[in-house]
Amino acid sequence: MRSLGTTLATLLFVAHGAMAQRHQVEIRTTVGTLVVELYNETPQHRDNFLKLVQEGFYDSLLFHRVIPGFMVQGGDPNSRHTHAGVLLGEGDRDYTIPAEIIPGAFHKRGALAAARLSDEENPERRSSGCQFYIVQGRTYQPSDLERVAERNRQRGIEVSYSESDKRMYATQGGAPHLDGGYTVFGEVVEGIEVIDRIAMLPCDNMDRPTADVRMFMRVIR
Repeated sequence: MRSLGTTLATLLFVAHGAMAQRHQVEIRTTVGTLVVELYNETPQHRDNFLKLVQEGFYDSLLFHRVIPGFMVQGGDPNSRHTHAGVLLGEGDRDYTIPAEIIPGAFHKRGALAAARLSDEENPERRSSGCQFYIVQGRTYQPSDLERVAERNRQRGIEVSYSESDKRMYATQGGAPHLDGGYTVFGEVVEGIEVIDRIAMLPCDNMDRPTADVRMFMRVIR
């Protein structure tokens, strides 16, 4: 059962996001354009992402890791001038960002979240300075969601789901096994079908699309 504190935190997250204007970023790719909205409740991630976009950091980088039914990942600076068949995912900025894991900010379909090193290397769950992923996900029925939640509890991550959360995962889908462990700092508000197109592309044995998918970003609000 969800605790009163968690319920109130979720309601505050939803209410604050509804009232405060959020920044939006357009992500133009070689297979279409989408728009993400950044959460004010994760200010360090929001401000870092906006800074990198405004500097042109992401322009011409690749979506270098694609797993259908899960997510598409990009933002590795090494991907700008790489060749086919090269393993990507190790590039980063010279800093990480403190975790801003907010109750109620789940890995639903379209969630924008920060990549990071594993718990073993990174027990504070600090985020990459630049790499991010967008969830495509799959649907989870309530019984499936409870099994995922139990596995998370065994890892020391306590996440509870309301009835509306369960309906969201059953109808829209997502990646609940990441809830509580990674910082979700925004969501797709336009062009979610672009993520599906990227996820359908043929990939090599390193999950990298065989045809490069480049990104170009600009702040639109």
